[in-house]
Amino acid sequence: MRKIALINHGCAKNLVDSELMLGKLAQNGYRITLDDNNADIVIINTCSFIHDAEKESVASIFDMIQKGKKIIITGCLSQKYQKELQELIPEAGAFLGTSDIDKIVDTVKKVTKDKTKIYSVNEKPNYIYPEDIERQQITMGASSYIKIAEGCNFKCGYCIIPQLRGPYISRKKENIIKEARNLAKKGVNEICLIAQDTTSYGKDIYKKPALTELLKELNEIEELSWIRILYTYPSLLTDELLQTINKLDKVVKYIDVPLQHVSKNMLELMNRPVEDYRKLIKRIRKFIPNAAIRTTFIVGYPGETEDDFNELYNFIKEMKLDRVGVFEFSKEKNTKAYKLKPQITAKVKKQRKKILMELQQKISKEINQKLIGTQIDCIAESISEDGIITARTYKDAPEIDGLIFIKADAPVEPGDIITCKITGANEYDLTGSL
Repeated sequence: MRKIALINHGCAKNLVDSELMLGKLAQNGYRITLDDNNADIVIINTCSFIHDAEKESVASIFDMIQKGKKIIITGCLSQKYQKELQELIPEAGAFLGTSDIDKIVDTVKKVTKDKTKIYSVNEKPNYIYPEDIERQQITMGASSYIKIAEGCNFKCGYCIIPQLRGPYISRKKENIIKEARNLAKKGVNEICLIAQDTTSYGKDIYKKPALTELLKELNEIEELSWIRILYTYPSLLTDELLQTINKLDKVVKYIDVPLQHVSKNMLELMNRPVEDYRKLIKRIRKFIPNAAIRTTFIVGYPGETEDDFNELYNFIKEMKLDRVGVFEFSKEKNTKAYKLKPQITAKVKKQRKKILMELQQKISKEINQKLIGTQIDCIAESISEDGIITARTYKDAPEIDGLIFIKADAPVEPGDIITCKITGANEYDLTGSL
C-alpha cells in the first residue's frame, strides 16, 4: 500500500477537512506519513481566501511537482479556479473541491492505478460533514478544533467564502457531542468550536440559534477542561449567549468577534452590520467582566477615507482590546468589492496596517504588564528538557495568540490546566512561575 502525505494550508476549518480526508484514507488501509519526502502521493489542501494564501498553496504545489511527487489538489484553490487550474497545472493527478472530500479514497485509487486525470469539483459546493469518519489528527495535543457548521449565508463585500464553501449547514448537536467525547477520551483537554460563523449554529436545522444549548451540553463532558468559541458574528452575540458563556465554568471567557471596521461608511460598503461597536464591547464586558476580546480589522477597503481610518484608530485606542489582527484589503474576483472605487494603493494599505499594529502593540503591552503579580489559569502545551513549560492563558487561542513561558519544578503534563503567577510581560507573551 502506497504512503500518502498531506500538506495543509489555511484556517482551522481547512485543517479539519484535511484530518477527515486522512481519516477516510486510514480507514481504507492507506499508510499516512507526515513526511512528504517519504510519500508516494501528496495531497495539498489549499487556501484561497486572499492572494498571499494562494501564493503559499501554489508554492507547495510546484515544490512537490519539482520533487517528482504525484499530487492531488484539494480545497479552495480547486473550487475557486475550477477548470482553469487543470490548464495551469497539468502535472496534477486530480482536483477535488471543498465539498468533495468524501471522494478522496476513490480518487487516490484511480490516480495510483493509471494516468487518467481526475476532476471532481461541484460547481456549487454543498458541504455535508462526513459523520462516519474518525479524523486522523495532524496536530494531536492539548487542544483540538471541532467544526460545528460549514458554509456561510452572509454576503460580506470582500469575501469569497460563500462561493467557495456554499450555504450554511449545521451539524447535528448529538454528532458534535459525540466527537467532543471521543476527543476528550484521547486526552484532548480543550476544544475550539469553529465555523464560518459559530453564532448562526442551528438556525438551519433547529430553526433557531442553538449555540447556547450546545455549550450547556458540552460543559457536562467530565474529561474536558476548556471550551473555546471562535468566529462569532457581532450582531448575533445576544445577551443570552453572553450570559451563558459567563455562567458555564468550562467555557473560557474569550470572545473572538471579527468586526472588520467601525466606520458607518465602511460597514455599509462592506455589507456588514451597521451598529455602534463601542456599545457591543461595553455589553460584552458588562456580562463577562473578565472577558478577553479578540477582533480583526480590514484596512484599505475601497473608499476608505482618512476620516474612516481615523475613526478606526480612535476606536482601537479607546476600547483597548486584548487581541487585534489587522489585514490589508485583498481584491478578490466575484466579490462586490472587486469593482468598487476608489481602490486604495498598496502603499497606503501597508502604512495604515503599520499604524494600527504599532498602536495595538502598545495597548497589548500595557494590558499584559497589568497582569504581573496576578494568578491566571493556563493550559500546558509542552515542556522543554530544562523544565520550561510553554502554555497559553485562557486569553489566548491556539496558534493565533500569545504564549506564556513558566518556570516550574513540579511535574506537569501537556494538557494540564495550571494556575501560575505572572512574573513578566512583553507585547505578546508572558513569563510566569508555579
